[in-house]
Amino acid sequence: MIAVVIPAHNEARRLGRCLTAMAAAVAVAEQAGLRVEVLVVLDRCTDSSAAIARRYGVSTLAIEAGNVGMARRLGAGLMLERGACWLACTDADSQVPPHWLLSQLACTADVVCGTVHISHWQPWQKAALRKLYLSAYEAHEGHRHVHGANLGICARAYERAGGFQPLSAHEDVQLVQELEANGAQIVWTARHSVATSSRRDSRAREGFGDYLARLETSPL
Repeated sequence: MIAVVIPAHNEARRLGRCLTAMAAAVAVAEQAGLRVEVLVVLDRCTDSSAAIARRYGVSTLAIEAGNVGMARRLGAGLMLERGACWLACTDADSQVPPHWLLSQLACTADVVCGTVHISHWQPWQKAALRKLYLSAYEAHEGHRHVHGANLGICARAYERAGGFQPLSAHEDVQLVQELEANGAQIVWTARHSVATSSRRDSRAREGFGDYLARLETSPL
Protein backbone atom coordinates (compact mmCIF):
# COMPACT_ATOMS: atom_id res chain seq x y z
CA MET A 1 0.00 0.00 0.00
CA ILE A 2 1.15 3.53 -0.80
CA ALA A 3 0.46 5.97 2.04
CA VAL A 4 0.21 9.74 1.72
CA VAL A 5 0.71 11.69 4.95
CA ILE A 6 -0.40 15.33 5.14
CA PRO A 7 0.03 17.30 8.40
CA ALA A 8 -2.45 20.14 8.87
CA HIS A 9 -2.90 22.86 11.48
CA ASN A 10 -5.95 25.05 10.78
CA GLU A 11 -5.61 24.71 7.02
CA ALA A 12 -9.27 25.08 6.05
CA ARG A 13 -8.45 27.80 3.50
CA ARG A 14 -6.04 25.59 1.54
CA LEU A 15 -6.75 21.96 2.39
CA GLY A 16 -9.49 21.58 -0.21
CA ARG A 17 -7.13 22.52 -3.04
CA CYS A 18 -4.53 20.14 -1.65
CA LEU A 19 -6.97 17.23 -1.52
CA THR A 20 -8.44 17.99 -4.95
CA ALA A 21 -4.95 17.69 -6.45
CA MET A 22 -4.25 14.61 -4.35
CA ALA A 23 -7.42 12.91 -5.58
CA ALA A 24 -6.16 13.27 -9.15
CA ALA A 25 -2.77 11.77 -8.22
CA VAL A 26 -4.45 8.89 -6.38
CA ALA A 27 -6.69 8.20 -9.38
CA VAL A 28 -3.68 7.98 -11.70
CA ALA A 29 -1.91 5.61 -9.31
CA GLU A 30 -4.98 3.44 -8.86
CA GLN A 31 -5.42 3.19 -12.61
CA ALA A 32 -1.91 1.70 -12.64
CA GLY A 33 -3.03 -0.96 -10.16
CA LEU A 34 -1.69 0.59 -6.94
CA ARG A 35 -3.56 0.87 -3.67
CA VAL A 36 -3.29 4.30 -2.06
CA GLU A 37 -4.49 5.63 1.29
CA VAL A 38 -4.39 9.31 2.21
CA LEU A 39 -4.11 10.45 5.83
CA VAL A 40 -4.53 14.02 7.05
CA VAL A 41 -2.98 14.52 10.49
CA LEU A 42 -5.08 17.20 12.19
CA ASP A 43 -2.73 18.85 14.67
CA ARG A 44 -4.58 21.13 17.09
CA CYS A 45 -7.11 22.09 14.44
CA THR A 46 -9.88 24.39 15.64
CA ASP A 47 -11.27 25.25 12.21
CA SER A 48 -13.12 23.17 9.62
CA SER A 49 -10.08 21.20 8.42
CA ALA A 50 -11.53 17.94 9.76
CA ALA A 51 -14.84 18.48 7.95
CA ILE A 52 -13.01 19.21 4.72
CA ALA A 53 -10.96 16.04 5.02
CA ARG A 54 -14.13 14.01 5.64
CA ARG A 55 -15.75 15.61 2.59
CA TYR A 56 -12.92 14.24 0.46
CA GLY A 57 -13.24 10.79 2.00
CA VAL A 58 -9.67 10.58 3.34
CA SER A 59 -8.58 9.20 6.69
CA THR A 60 -7.79 11.57 9.55
CA LEU A 61 -5.79 11.42 12.76
CA ALA A 62 -6.42 14.09 15.38
CA ILE A 63 -3.50 14.97 17.65
CA GLU A 64 -2.58 17.78 20.06
CA ALA A 65 1.16 18.01 19.44
CA GLY A 66 1.53 21.48 17.95
CA ASN A 67 4.63 20.10 16.26
CA VAL A 68 5.00 19.28 12.56
CA GLY A 69 7.71 16.68 13.15
CA MET A 70 5.50 14.81 15.59
CA ALA A 71 2.52 15.12 13.24
CA ARG A 72 4.50 13.52 10.41
CA ARG A 73 5.91 10.88 12.77
CA LEU A 74 2.55 9.82 14.18
CA GLY A 75 0.95 9.85 10.75
CA ALA A 76 3.73 7.76 9.24
CA GLY A 77 3.60 5.35 12.17
CA LEU A 78 -0.12 4.79 11.75
CA MET A 79 0.22 4.13 8.03
CA LEU A 80 3.10 1.72 8.58
CA GLU A 81 0.86 -0.19 11.01
CA ARG A 82 -1.72 -0.37 8.21
CA GLY A 83 0.83 -1.98 5.93
CA ALA A 84 2.32 0.90 3.95
CA CYS A 85 5.41 0.02 1.93
CA TRP A 86 5.95 3.57 0.64
CA LEU A 87 5.38 6.88 2.45
CA ALA A 88 4.64 9.94 0.31
CA CYS A 89 4.72 13.24 2.18
CA THR A 90 3.31 16.63 1.27
CA ASP A 91 1.80 19.69 2.99
CA ALA A 92 -1.74 20.98 3.34
CA ASP A 93 -0.92 24.23 1.50
CA SER A 94 0.53 22.41 -1.51
CA GLN A 95 -0.81 20.73 -4.65
CA VAL A 96 0.88 17.68 -6.14
CA PRO A 97 0.82 16.95 -9.90
CA PRO A 98 -1.26 14.01 -11.19
CA HIS A 99 1.82 11.86 -11.89
CA TRP A 100 3.33 12.53 -8.44
CA LEU A 101 3.02 9.06 -6.92
CA LEU A 102 3.92 7.16 -10.08
CA SER A 103 6.94 9.41 -10.61
CA GLN A 104 8.21 8.77 -7.09
CA LEU A 105 7.94 5.02 -7.51
CA ALA A 106 9.51 5.12 -10.99
CA CYS A 107 12.72 6.43 -9.42
CA THR A 108 13.22 2.96 -7.84
CA ALA A 109 15.08 4.49 -4.89
CA ASP A 110 14.85 4.35 -1.10
CA VAL A 111 14.18 8.08 -0.92
CA VAL A 112 12.93 10.59 -3.49
CA CYS A 113 13.48 14.29 -2.78
CA GLY A 114 11.46 16.50 -5.10
CA THR A 115 11.30 20.21 -5.82
CA VAL A 116 8.60 22.80 -5.23
CA HIS A 117 7.44 25.87 -7.10
CA ILE A 118 5.35 28.86 -6.08
CA SER A 119 1.77 28.39 -7.22
CA HIS A 120 0.73 32.01 -6.77
CA TRP A 121 2.82 35.00 -5.76
CA GLN A 122 1.02 37.50 -3.55
CA PRO A 123 0.50 40.98 -5.07
CA TRP A 124 2.72 42.64 -2.46
CA GLN A 125 5.64 40.31 -3.12
CA LYS A 126 7.83 42.33 -5.42
CA ALA A 127 9.24 41.13 -8.72
CA ALA A 128 12.73 41.51 -7.23
CA LEU A 129 11.86 38.91 -4.57
CA ARG A 130 10.63 36.50 -7.21
CA LYS A 131 13.83 36.98 -9.21
CA LEU A 132 15.99 36.44 -6.12
CA TYR A 133 14.09 33.29 -5.16
CA LEU A 134 14.33 31.82 -8.66
CA SER A 135 18.04 32.64 -8.92
CA ALA A 136 18.77 30.75 -5.68
CA TYR A 137 16.55 27.74 -6.31
CA GLU A 138 17.89 24.73 -8.23
CA ALA A 139 14.91 23.25 -10.06
CA HIS A 140 16.82 20.53 -11.89
CA GLU A 141 17.91 16.92 -11.58
CA GLY A 142 20.51 16.42 -8.88
CA HIS A 143 19.38 19.41 -6.81
CA ARG A 144 19.93 19.21 -3.04
CA HIS A 145 16.67 20.68 -1.73
CA VAL A 146 14.65 18.85 0.93
CA HIS A 147 10.95 19.62 1.23
CA GLY A 148 8.39 17.91 3.41
CA ALA A 149 5.94 19.00 0.72
CA ASN A 150 7.57 16.67 -1.81
CA LEU A 151 9.22 13.65 -0.24
CA GLY A 152 8.87 9.91 -0.76
CA ILE A 153 10.44 7.20 1.40
CA CYS A 154 10.55 3.42 1.32
CA ALA A 155 9.08 2.06 4.56
CA ARG A 156 12.12 -0.10 5.35
CA ALA A 157 14.55 2.79 4.89
CA TYR A 158 12.30 5.07 6.97
CA GLU A 159 12.27 2.66 9.88
CA ARG A 160 16.05 2.05 9.71
CA ALA A 161 16.63 5.81 9.95
CA GLY A 162 14.38 6.15 13.00
CA GLY A 163 11.63 8.09 11.23
CA PHE A 164 10.67 11.73 11.55
CA GLN A 165 11.78 13.26 14.83
CA PRO A 166 9.45 15.53 16.86
CA LEU A 167 11.12 18.74 15.69
CA SER A 168 9.27 22.01 15.24
CA ALA A 169 11.19 22.65 12.00
CA HIS A 170 13.55 20.88 9.58
CA GLU A 171 12.28 17.44 10.52
CA ASP A 172 12.43 16.60 6.82
CA VAL A 173 16.08 17.68 6.51
CA GLN A 174 17.02 15.74 9.65
CA LEU A 175 15.38 12.58 8.32
CA VAL A 176 17.13 12.80 4.96
CA GLN A 177 20.45 13.31 6.73
CA GLU A 178 19.82 10.16 8.77
CA LEU A 179 18.85 8.29 5.63
CA GLU A 180 22.09 9.39 3.94
CA ALA A 181 24.07 8.27 6.98
CA ASN A 182 22.36 4.87 6.77
CA GLY A 183 23.39 4.45 3.14
CA ALA A 184 19.94 4.91 1.62
CA GLN A 185 19.73 5.36 -2.14
CA ILE A 186 18.43 8.90 -2.69
CA VAL A 187 17.17 10.42 -5.93
CA TRP A 188 17.04 14.22 -6.17
CA THR A 189 14.59 15.02 -8.95
CA ALA A 190 12.60 17.90 -10.44
CA ARG A 191 10.35 15.65 -12.53
CA HIS A 192 7.31 16.01 -10.26
CA SER A 193 7.49 19.50 -8.78
CA VAL A 194 4.83 20.34 -6.18
CA ALA A 195 3.05 23.70 -6.21
CA THR A 196 3.23 25.42 -2.83
CA SER A 197 2.17 28.66 -1.20
CA SER A 198 4.17 31.88 -0.89
CA ARG A 199 2.19 32.94 2.18
CA ARG A 200 3.79 34.76 5.09
CA ASP A 201 1.64 33.09 7.76
CA SER A 202 3.42 29.74 7.54
CA ARG A 203 2.32 27.16 10.11
CA ALA A 204 5.82 25.84 10.83
CA ARG A 205 8.38 28.38 11.99
CA GLU A 206 11.70 28.28 10.13
CA GLY A 207 10.00 26.52 7.25
CA PHE A 208 9.53 27.55 3.62
CA GLY A 209 7.39 30.58 4.48
CA ASP A 210 10.03 31.99 6.82
CA TYR A 211 12.69 31.38 4.17
CA LEU A 212 10.71 33.58 1.76
CA ALA A 213 10.26 36.18 4.49
CA ARG A 214 14.03 36.35 5.01
CA LEU A 215 14.57 36.78 1.29
CA GLU A 216 11.97 39.55 1.28
CA THR A 217 13.87 41.54 3.91
CA SER A 218 17.33 40.90 2.48
CA PRO A 219 19.04 43.46 0.21
CA LEU A 220 17.78 42.88 -3.32
